[in-house]
Amino acid sequence: MEFLSPEIMQWAPFVIMIVIFYFLFYRPQKNEQKKRADMLGNLKKGDRVVTIGGLHGTIIAFSDDTVTIKVAEKVELDFNRSAVASVKTKAE
Repeated sequence: MEFLSPEIMQWAPFVIMIVIFYFLFYRPQKNEQKKRADMLGNLKKGDRVVTIGGLHGTIIAFSDDTVTIKVAEKVELDFNRSAVASVKTKAE
């Protein structure tokens, strides 16, 4: 009695490679995308943020796709919401 046919064994390496790529690349990338979307969706006034260009500031206003960041006294800059790289916590 033959448990696995030669045709199935021929496809096994490809299936194994697909599973490995899923767990090493696709799944972690999806998790990172979800974390970033959650972070961008939870922005609020007063949050200290860092932009992708390295600019540090505080959010003073925002709309659906833009944020206004105060970087110094009387200096306010508008950025796309997607330009926010991270939100600084109180400990940082």
